Amino acid sequence: MRPIRLACGVAAALLASACAATGTTTTPAAAPQETAAPGYLAVADEALAKGGALNLQVHIDSGAATGYDPQLADVATTWQLLSLSYETLVTVGPDFGVQPLLAEKWDTPDDKTYIFHLRKGVTFSNGRAMTADDVVGSLKRLLASKGVWAGQLGPVDEVVKDGDDKVKVTLKEPYTPFLASLANVPAAILPMKEIDDKSVDPATTLLGTGPYVVDNHRQDVSWTFKRYDKYWNQGKPAADTLNITIAPEEAARIAALQNGSAALATLGNVDSGTMLAGAKDVKVVTQATTDFYYLMLNSLKPGSKLADPKVRQAINIALDTKQIAEVALGGKGKPTAVTPAGLPGSCDPAALPSAAKSVDEAKQLLAEAGAQNLSFTLTIFNTEPAPAVAQVIQQNLQQAGITVKIEQMDEASWSGKVYGKAPAEFDAALSWFAGYADPGMVTKWWNPETAGFNVGFMKPDPELNKLIDTANKQTDNREKALADVCAKADADAQMIPLVTRPATVAYRGDQLSPSLYATEGYGNVLRLVADARVKKSQ
Repeated sequence: MRPIRLACGVAAALLASACAATGTTTTPAAAPQETAAPGYLAVADEALAKGGALNLQVHIDSGAATGYDPQLADVATTWQLLSLSYETLVTVGPDFGVQPLLAEKWDTPDDKTYIFHLRKGVTFSNGRAMTADDVVGSLKRLLASKGVWAGQLGPVDEVVKDGDDKVKVTLKEPYTPFLASLANVPAAILPMKEIDDKSVDPATTLLGTGPYVVDNHRQDVSWTFKRYDKYWNQGKPAADTLNITIAPEEAARIAALQNGSAALATLGNVDSGTMLAGAKDVKVVTQATTDFYYLMLNSLKPGSKLADPKVRQAINIALDTKQIAEVALGGKGKPTAVTPAGLPGSCDPAALPSAAKSVDEAKQLLAEAGAQNLSFTLTIFNTEPAPAVAQVIQQNLQQAGITVKIEQMDEASWSGKVYGKAPAEFDAALSWFAGYADPGMVTKWWNPETAGFNVGFMKPDPELNKLIDTANKQTDNREKALADVCAKADADAQMIPLVTRPATVAYRGDQLSPSLYATEGYGNVLRLVADARVKKSQ
């Protein structure tokens, strides 16, 4: 739930003319860059020597407010950073399939029981061996925490050791997304012995089983990671050092790519490829994601017309998500429902009830609600593409007679206003969700009693909550159950899904041979950074 970047200049020009299973799968073997494996944008060339320093640039150093405890991390930009030092029992492959990580395999004797066989030879970066006690303690700690991810694990009944190298998790009832929920950073395995004896505070110290260890950190300036020499996955990480520079301005990241001071940077502008077209050896790729932008309508603000379901439905009908995708995201995003477009089993946004209705029907709903001259403020973060997306929303709603004032804020101020108070004081706000690797997972955020972050602006809908729970129990006919969730959320319209959020990644082909999935399920562009090979200067 965090913003990233896109282009306002290009969008403004366009707007002027646009009115209207069991875990035994392994990762594919690495191949040269030019012959990336299916499901990959690039695969690191293993013929290149290991070692060297990899210089990266990203736009934000998140986590300072809440600390770096993985179980409390609730934004994808923090997950990216923490994934360098922390690992989970399982991970996801390029096709969203669940794959082994700290668990080398698992058994499912029935639909409520999972027995994880722990990988041998795994140590934390202080040298201590990971044990079944660490796994049991980590999962129990997460389930007892106030972190948003606790709700994603579903109806866990019991977590116990099953011998020295096995952990058994028993659910109260079947829960289809369970394995996928274990594949994200908040479910990382922590050094519970050190946490329990208080020799390590995970809010300030990164101590995990991952490939890199923090060497230095200057908040909002930089991070330096060194390779963990006793990392269990032999041969990784390939680079000795990761130097991560925090560069909030996109122009600075583009300049760093052009002058070679950065080997890889995350970007947001839809015209980044054009801006870097003349830069020798710079490659720009678009990584599809299951992340998506959504519009929050505050139904709890006293006196707000947005508390009326008819008004919210009118806004939903008037939005043109195809135009948002084309104009604000340069055609790289896709309209989506509550279940992220691109995930197997997701709903078809064109089949939503609002998609079949016209602007005239939206006007009629406004008239019935006595809101013909509706106006409200849309609060957004000032990094792109939020301004571009907001401009399209503003124009869409103008067609229905709704006046939208856009309020731009820096990310910290925006976050405080949107999530800092209950009830929240904003009228409407723009944000984005990480969409995850199972189509039912993000639907849980439509229940504020599970999500927590939206209790200040969203009323619980018992019928919708029941549909969400039903869909996540089912394995047969699950698509129909998910479609019911999508339709109900579409009618409720307190949080309105808009379009998917692609990630733009640029790298210097003369400095780096990276591995990148074609589609990322957890918003983590750094997922495969341990594979990246630094090209030595000639």
